[in-house]
Amino acid sequence: MGKILVVDIESCTGCRVCETVCSLAHFGECNPTRSRIKVLRYEKFGEYYINVPVVCQQCETPMCMQVCPVNAISEDPSTGAYIVNTEVCLGCRLCTIACPVGAIEVDPYSKTALKCDLCNGDPLCAKLCAHGAIRYVEEEKVGFVERRESIKKLETVLKIVEGTK
Repeated sequence: MGKILVVDIESCTGCRVCETVCSLAHFGECNPTRSRIKVLRYEKFGEYYINVPVVCQQCETPMCMQVCPVNAISEDPSTGAYIVNTEVCLGCRLCTIACPVGAIEVDPYSKTALKCDLCNGDPLCAKLCAHGAIRYVEEEKVGFVERRESIKKLETVLKIVEGTK
């Protein structure tokens, strides 16, 4: 089994360091629009905010890869990450539509898909997250109880979002 990124929304302060280091590492600039991770901020009636780091979950069945008409997404055998070949990507956005967590965007400059590549097995977002909201752990160490709790937290966020509409 490989390693995966685990997000704890209760620990996220919304500092967006993860977005900054991601764009800096991949493009040499501090530009959150070019980041492969996004921190979404939800407000509940002005009472409080919930920050949710959204990053590719490297799905067991990667819908992004399955819908790509030019096979621009493939698995990196060393990290298990599904990566985008920007030389092949058309920027058609089918992967963005297919992603169940909304973790793929199209780069505003190159017009090709952007998704987490796990920084070649050493993700900077997890390494530099001062609050432990993003961790890179062995997949088997993420237990059933932790996964169930994460789902419950996400359901709570979705209910709040629906209530603010």
